[in-house]
Amino acid sequence: MSGPAVSASGRSIAGVPKEPARETDRVNSERSEAHPPLPRDKRGWHVSPAPDGRGAPEPAPGGPPPHRRPGFLWFVLILITLNWVSVLLFQPSNTEQPRVTVPFSPYFLETVKAGQVSAISSKGDTIQGTFKAKQRYPPSDSKATPTTLFATEVPTFWNGSQLSALLQERGVRINASSTSTSQSLLAELLLGFGPTLLIVGLFILIARRAAAGGGGMGALGTFGRSQARRADPDQIRVTFDDVAGIEEAKAELSEIVDFLRNPERYGRLGGRMPHGVLLSGAPGTGKTLLARAVAGEAHAAFFSISASEFIEAIVGVGASRVRDLFAKAKEAAPAIIFIDELDAIGRSRQGSVSVTGANDEREQTLDQILTEIDGFESSEAVIVLAATNRPDILDPALLRAGRFDRRVTVLAPDRGGRVEILKVHTRSIPLAEDADLDAIAASTPGMVGADLANLANEAALLAARREHEKVQMSDFTDSLEKIMLGSPRGILLSAADRERTANHEAGHALVGMLTPRADPVRKVSIIPRGMALGVTLSTPDSDRVSYSLEDLETKIKVALGGRVAEELVYGMITTGAESDIEQLTMIARHMVGRWGMSPAVGPISVISEDGQGPLLPGLSMTSEHTQRIVDDEVHRLVEAAHQEVTNLLGEHRDQLDALAQALLAAETLDAGDAYAAAGLAVPQMEPDPAAVA
Repeated sequence: MSGPAVSASGRSIAGVPKEPARETDRVNSERSEAHPPLPRDKRGWHVSPAPDGRGAPEPAPGGPPPHRRPGFLWFVLILITLNWVSVLLFQPSNTEQPRVTVPFSPYFLETVKAGQVSAISSKGDTIQGTFKAKQRYPPSDSKATPTTLFATEVPTFWNGSQLSALLQERGVRINASSTSTSQSLLAELLLGFGPTLLIVGLFILIARRAAAGGGGMGALGTFGRSQARRADPDQIRVTFDDVAGIEEAKAELSEIVDFLRNPERYGRLGGRMPHGVLLSGAPGTGKTLLARAVAGEAHAAFFSISASEFIEAIVGVGASRVRDLFAKAKEAAPAIIFIDELDAIGRSRQGSVSVTGANDEREQTLDQILTEIDGFESSEAVIVLAATNRPDILDPALLRAGRFDRRVTVLAPDRGGRVEILKVHTRSIPLAEDADLDAIAASTPGMVGADLANLANEAALLAARREHEKVQMSDFTDSLEKIMLGSPRGILLSAADRERTANHEAGHALVGMLTPRADPVRKVSIIPRGMALGVTLSTPDSDRVSYSLEDLETKIKVALGGRVAEELVYGMITTGAESDIEQLTMIARHMVGRWGMSPAVGPISVISEDGQGPLLPGLSMTSEHTQRIVDDEVHRLVEAAHQEVTNLLGEHRDQLDALAQALLAAETLDAGDAYAAAGLAVPQMEPDPAAVA
């Protein structure tokens, strides 16, 4: 070989002479003309699209919105053009001279009689005509433009034959036109079919836009989408540290948190986490807060919605929203779906079939929820949390195993729980040294988390109005009085009414002080609050979960204290004890008819919980004889308590008068002042059993 072999393009190979450059360019040019180069896409396409579209690059996502596309712009432009053309076609033609409107009598008749009218044309009662010479109307207006065109209206009561004779006599040319309107073919088409075509085109446009941007939901667009509010894991700041007083519920939900964090741990041993968890409890106990805390602990997406938001007037929208909600939750897994007030759609379907036999919107929505929960796979980290205040009315299909098969009851907190809740809600509130949260918790039995949060907020607002640097104990006690007793009313009572109210409240307070099993008296006031002219606040030292026969009889006696005090002092009765009588009557009837505390009736429940019979509303489930026994026993209990209270206050009449006089002087007495005025020692507060343990 004469040289090394080179295999690069444009160079010679051993033994092959190199082709001249011009010849190479000519050959390449002929090849490019015969076979043009394939189009190349920026995304790396190397082939030309097929005639049926295969191989074409995908359209770039996020194109222009429908209202900015060329087709929509041309559609709007055509509508504007048609509107402009129709205005030009149907607008009246401009004349060189203005047409003035003149009165029929006397101006028109006089001009006809004077021979100044050359011709007229009538259409119904309207007359248009021309003068023989230009005239100015009104004649006295020098600024009016002279014209030969005029118009007038013939009164309906005018004699047409006389007018015709006058016109013929003066040689006026008469023309007439039909009162029926005649339009061109184009005008009839536009006016007849134009609105219909516009409405049809509008519906087509809405349907196309909904199909393009509504996820294939048709003409409903976003109407069938879920209205749930989504909170991403980074946005949720609530954890179990923000939930206090319901430790049992937190312990049960901690397993849900662990599953959302580590779902493979349970799948390894064949375990399956419950698809649904039902939170039930009284309003304000913290069910929604618990659900958000679970999402915050598990770092999961949180979808929150009220059950009533599924229901719409259009049948099928609720089911569509359910499908969309569960689809979004599965895409965002791990996720939590929280449905508040589940009883709005989960109410039992027994006896709810309509007259036509068709299912209503609520039942279709409930069926879709049941189907979606059943469709969860064991490996999907999606949990449905639901809250309700009435779990007893839910449909059995919701509560069966495989759906809401785990139920967590959120109870009202005890005394120790209330202390922890107050600590949580006073984190950002500066407290004074005298603010005793344990004492506040002891005086708020039965309050739930929402009530305590409201109490802390009211105390902070009251301290701000009083310009305190820190929230003091007096701010808490005054706020508690406002919540429990109502705001003071600015009404002025007469001296007689104040004295009667003082004796009434002194009777309540003294009976509570002298009866061993009564709740301690916390405050007595004769300042009108709400609907009451005076109040006596008595709360137990510790939480009560049950009451004995003696406890209930004591409550009846305390309620009778005000009425008996008025009888002893004035020898007459008034209507001031109305609410007291209602309260003690309810207690006595429940003692006899529900709690089996009467030997005459025995341990038999003869009064339903809601006061309604099992068959029809208002129909009693007991006989007339049993009802008479219940009434007699209620009367016996109340009369016995009334006699004991009368004897008690009669023996301590001096203490009753002293307490009433102290109330008249101070209007409001705290526990220490009230017991001191009655000459009694203040009972010591019982320690918290949980703290002692």
